[in-house]
Amino acid sequence: MSDALASVEGLVGVGVDIVDIDRMRAILKRSPMFSRKVFSCEECCYCDERSDPAVHYACRFAAKEAVMKALGTGLFQGVGVRDVEVVRNAKGRPSVRLSGGAARIARDQGVRELPLSLSYTHTEAVAFALAITDDSVRAKEERTDQKAELAKRFKEVRGMLDAI
Repeated sequence: MSDALASVEGLVGVGVDIVDIDRMRAILKRSPMFSRKVFSCEECCYCDERSDPAVHYACRFAAKEAVMKALGTGLFQGVGVRDVEVVRNAKGRPSVRLSGGAARIARDQGVRELPLSLSYTHTEAVAFALAITDDSVRAKEERTDQKAELAKRFKEVRGMLDAI
């Protein structure tokens, strides 16, 4: 683990999840109501408009799992699967909208940002999420201050050595 990450360990939640696209395709075929139970209307509309909806449902399911991991929880631990929703901005960039238990847990943890990345291959969908907290931002600012102080001291010592 890098020093930068070690100094904020426990302050930044990381979540990654991979979903097999064919498995999602089979679930959607076997249980047509699955999508309506797990995904919001907005998510369903987006996925159903794509040429291969299973790919996009798999990405969104992976995102829900990755966000729950980043928050340090999972399904049935105070967070419902619909408490995490993948939305897109005007340029198509995915982001997360939290509600219910997920919003409460994020608020309690001081989560200020939840960046999300989605990707897929022919066989798998993957999602990566970070839960960036107020404490992690403060820790970064403190590290920056320590580096600046060290640089200042180094310059002073170097100046003294140059004078000798």
